[in-house]
Amino acid sequence: MNITKSETESKILRAVRELGSSPLTEAGVVEHIHPLFSRSLDRNQSSDEIYLANHSLGRPLDEIADRVANSLDAWYTDLDGAWDLWLKERDQFRNCVASIAGCSQADAVVPKTSAGQGLRAVINSLPESKPNIVSTRGEFDSLDFILKSYAHKDRATVQWVDANNEGLYQTDQIIASINQETDLVVLSLVCFVTGQLITDIHRVVEAAHQHDALILIDAYHGFGTLPIEFDKLGADFMVAGNYKYTRGGPGACFLIIHPRHLSSDGGVPNPGSLFTTDTGWFAKKDPFAYRRQDTPEYASGGDAWLEATPPAIVYAQANPGLELVDAIGMERVRKYSLEQQQFLVDKLNEVGVQTESIPQHGAFILIPTQNGQEVVTQLKANGVNVDARPCPQSGRWLIRLCPDMLNTQAELIEAAKRVCRVFEELKA
Repeated sequence: MNITKSETESKILRAVRELGSSPLTEAGVVEHIHPLFSRSLDRNQSSDEIYLANHSLGRPLDEIADRVANSLDAWYTDLDGAWDLWLKERDQFRNCVASIAGCSQADAVVPKTSAGQGLRAVINSLPESKPNIVSTRGEFDSLDFILKSYAHKDRATVQWVDANNEGLYQTDQIIASINQETDLVVLSLVCFVTGQLITDIHRVVEAAHQHDALILIDAYHGFGTLPIEFDKLGADFMVAGNYKYTRGGPGACFLIIHPRHLSSDGGVPNPGSLFTTDTGWFAKKDPFAYRRQDTPEYASGGDAWLEATPPAIVYAQANPGLELVDAIGMERVRKYSLEQQQFLVDKLNEVGVQTESIPQHGAFILIPTQNGQEVVTQLKANGVNVDARPCPQSGRWLIRLCPDMLNTQAELIEAAKRVCRVFEELKA
């Protein structure tokens, strides 16, 4: 990873160096990583809240405020000269995302303000005016709603794959839905309701390509919490964002395009290269030359998928969390996450709270219930910040709890007690 030297970044890298290269332990994380989050942790201590919604909105590093302030200061002092700093932050964003996602070509990472924006760009790059799309009922609302909107406007035909009675998706069923008429497959790596990890997603990629279809992987619930090897997987596209596990807040999302679909010669499409109508002047070759040909002259590589003037400050907002996760390493992050999840499951089971067992899952655990919204309300009233989602098939609710590096075992023990108390009160 190429890291631009700055005081903000040096704090993060220094903390990770002092942490060492061994598997993460609570003692090491508390000593070296927790000081990077003093503002977030002060809030928890002052409110007595145990935050277990880390799968939703990630807690920010202190350095985000410094980095954003630096970007704003450049605007005040340098005016249009601030673009030098802003574009360096954007390049850093692309480098970090590529490193974490296992993508060897940083310019294949195209910043977007949402994963849905990435999906629209992909659909609008397809040569078919009404593409045939295969997807599941388990996609997050943003992608799900976009697909339904395209179908409603008769801009796409969508074939939906249902979950089984347990709310899980079977790879064989997804593959069976792909045929020679399929143009695009849209599939989550980790399902947002159940946390199911599609471990053999490579089989779906292979099946799509065997039928000359493209495939887009939604890695939002995997990015920053488990190893992803985009190049090795061979998918055509991947969307995700930094709202959750890399603590980048809203607006810091991206689309990754496999290099085989990118033109290496700006303005001259290579065979197999794709271009989208979701575009703008930053996608032009030499945009600041202000040439105005009648046909578009695209930039090379992933720059051809950029749009108009980018939201520059968001990169300063997202980069500290990306740099932290990248520096620690995804294998260590994943191992520690699984250890924390198992610890919380054990403590919940000890106090009589039954959890949902999904062998291969992402970063959060589940408690099944029939009244998810009421349970969440009561848990928050008792100082446990969680959320819940309904299963598309059964309609039952699943409470989602996600410990992360900022949660200690003492917190998880106390959380289990509070959860138990709420369920007992709701039974009474």
